[in-house]
Amino acid sequence: MTPTTVPARPRPRGAARLLRLSRLLVFPLAAWAGGCAALSNPTASEGIPVNRLPAEVLGRPRSELQPLPLTLLRQKEPDQYLLDRGDVLSVVADEVLGARGQATPVQFVQQALGQSTKAVVGYPVPVQEDGTINLPELPPLNVRGKTLIEVQKLIAATITGGPVPGSKQIVQPGKERVLVDLLQPRKYTVAVVREDSQGAGQQSTGFGVQGGDRRGAGFTISLDAYKNDLLRALNATGGPPGLNAKNEVVIRRGQYDPADPNKGFVRIPLRARPDEPITFTEQDIILNEGDTIYIEARDTEVYYTAGLVGGAQVPLPRDYDLRALQALAQIRAPLFNGSFNQTSFIGNAVQSGLGNPSPSLLTVMRVTANNQTIPIRVDLNRAISDQRENIIILPGDTLVLQERPSEAVLRYITQTYRFTLNQNPIQTANTQLTTTFTGP
Repeated sequence: MTPTTVPARPRPRGAARLLRLSRLLVFPLAAWAGGCAALSNPTASEGIPVNRLPAEVLGRPRSELQPLPLTLLRQKEPDQYLLDRGDVLSVVADEVLGARGQATPVQFVQQALGQSTKAVVGYPVPVQEDGTINLPELPPLNVRGKTLIEVQKLIAATITGGPVPGSKQIVQPGKERVLVDLLQPRKYTVAVVREDSQGAGQQSTGFGVQGGDRRGAGFTISLDAYKNDLLRALNATGGPPGLNAKNEVVIRRGQYDPADPNKGFVRIPLRARPDEPITFTEQDIILNEGDTIYIEARDTEVYYTAGLVGGAQVPLPRDYDLRALQALAQIRAPLFNGSFNQTSFIGNAVQSGLGNPSPSLLTVMRVTANNQTIPIRVDLNRAISDQRENIIILPGDTLVLQERPSEAVLRYITQTYRFTLNQNPIQTANTQLTTTFTGP
């Protein structure tokens, strides 16, 4: 008999459609039952949209901060040097310091770096704690607050019997030879503690951040009178604060008082907004004996990440703003690239032909000044064109990247099941089952 091919009975179209529909309905239910974070995480549902928040919660841009002129950190030197305790004078006074005609000693004074050596003539005479000088056969002479010329006239009047208290006629008027010069200016010893010394600081390892080899440094320096200001102290110890330190300097005067912690505490900002007044005066930047200058590290100026990008601690820049999209790009988060950083996800998305949108829901957990946490909901799709939606990231913020429910369902389907919308031609041919038999 001739072989006969009998086609198999085709499946009813209604049943095939019902099967496809049941699969599409089962997938979202399975995603929900599997505990998908995008469908169950409370940060997404409780987040407050950006357009409903006041400006003080969103923060002011750091780009508004302008560097203050460095001349504000330097004191204005007087036209003439005014004497005080700790100064050392060089005095020539015949018949008081040496006999007339006797050779006068010459002192050589080492000047600052780059300046020539200074030579002064006379005997060294220090200014005492009470602001007086002591010369042989003369009562103590008060020189505090006087210039060198005034002291020279005071000594001359005292040794010639002039109209000053305690004067004696040791030399006839008109025959006196008195010279006064500054042999050594008084000095102020201050301590400088810096936490921005040379080192790598914080280092990124993958998506996390680990501490670097940055170490603090301490200096004890002596500054001449009228040069004992903050600018010269910084220049003597490495310059203004580095990028890994706060843009401010703290000056602590005297001893710490537990009863009044703010006593003697001066904070000098190095950047300010144009609409803000300068909060310090010239007296604040003048350093006195025993003052301590503290440059604090900015290790706490970081933000944290969670959610689909994993946990990380990332340092914030000091002098410019970092917004939501830039903060995510810094840790290589998936942004508008059509796929997550998961190999199986990409493979399934390509095979399915459905596409795979990047997560677009960002929740920024922000701690306010009164220690309250505000969840801020950011739409990344809008943030690409709306600068207000692309909020500034502040120190202490936690960025939680999530998927919207539609994105989560699509990801779950493409990641868990491999299927095609259009049937493969080979599979179509296989659906036509054939049976070959030999008749009688």
